[in-house]
This record gives sequence, structure tokens and C-alpha cells, in this order.
Amino acid sequence: MPEIRTAALAYVRDRRLLQTRSVDKEAFYMAGGKIDAGESAEDALHREIREELGSALVPASVSELGVFEAEAFGHPAGTHLHMTCFLADLVDEPAPTSEIAELRYFTVAEYAAMPHVAPGSMLVFRRLQAMGLVD
Repeated sequence: MPEIRTAALAYVRDRRLLQTRSVDKEAFYMAGGKIDAGESAEDALHREIREELGSALVPASVSELGVFEAEAFGHPAGTHLHMTCFLADLVDEPAPTSEIAELRYFTVAEYAAMPHVAPGSMLVFRRLQAMGLVD
């Protein structure tokens, strides 16, 4: 089974989780992206957040939330997502870069009600809700 290995940021503000929508995509996803060969998940996270949100992570704030595995949304059936997700603070206000069309903060119910929901993101929403961090 093909596998996509990614690193993602669970950035919470006002009990809502930040999600990004890439240019030419319909669904909102976790900010982050694929881990390059020879790169650690945390190194990939730092690179992807600079690329997608135009900000850096506060190094001392980075902690691993967990590894989430699901069907990879938007990929051929049977493609497996292995997503290492981190909690962290941003140095600057997040802003969409050229590859990101839109940023939006969601509650669990708001995200679940979207027409397209990424299973990996939904797992993170549920974990954060169980921890009492998002509504």
C-alpha cells in the first residue's frame, strides 16, 4: 500500500484549530506537508510552516501530539497517510503564502460539517477535543 509521510501543525487559537486550503484544492488540511528523504518530521514541520504560513515556530514550544494514520484524502484509494502532528506556537501571525489559498480556524463541528473533510485532520480534531483544547 502506498504511504505518504507528513508532518503537521496543530495550531489552536480561541479553542479552534487552524486548517489551510491549498490553491486548486477544495478541502482544508492541517498546515504542514511531506517529509523529504533524510529529513526528520520536526525538520519537515519547520520547513513546511515557513513555506505555507510565512512564519517560524517558537522552538521551545514544539511538542509532538502524536502520529495519526488514515486514508490519504485526495490521493488514489488505498494510499495511507502517516502524519506526525505537533503542537507549537508561531513567531508571527500566520498568513497564506503563494501555495495556500485560505486559512481558517474551525471547531470540531464546523470542520465535520464541511463538504470535504480530510480523515487525518478529523483524527487530530478528535484528539484535541478529548484533551479539552478545542470545541
